[in-house]
Amino acid sequence: MGDNVKINSVEDYFNAQPENVKNALLQIKRCILKVVPEAKELLNYNIPAFALIEDGKREQQIMIAGYKNYVGLYPHPTTIEKFEEELKDYKKGKGSVQFPIDKPLPVELIVKMVEYRLSLLT
Repeated sequence: MGDNVKINSVEDYFNAQPENVKNALLQIKRCILKVVPEAKELLNYNIPAFALIEDGKREQQIMIAGYKNYVGLYPHPTTIEKFEEELKDYKKGKGSVQFPIDKPLPVELIVKMVEYRLSLLT
């Protein structure tokens, strides 16, 4: 995504990505919406975020981002800790995980992570 691209919406963000990154991000979005169909889309830190509960603040959101070699999922540190074993093959941060762009996304795992995060908020 070039520095000169103005991002005003989640759709703008997706459309500014290379096709393979955009497709992976849309796949993650579908996983989130499968669990929380009413999730509100917004930009947070200039990346797509999904409020899992009404008026959800940052800690009540799941964020996603696209990069050249991976897509990032930012579900919250407690979620990463809970799924530590299932995520052992992926690069992780305190509250994030990187899914390589050249490998299939673990869709079922992503859905389980979203379900878990939602269960902590409701």
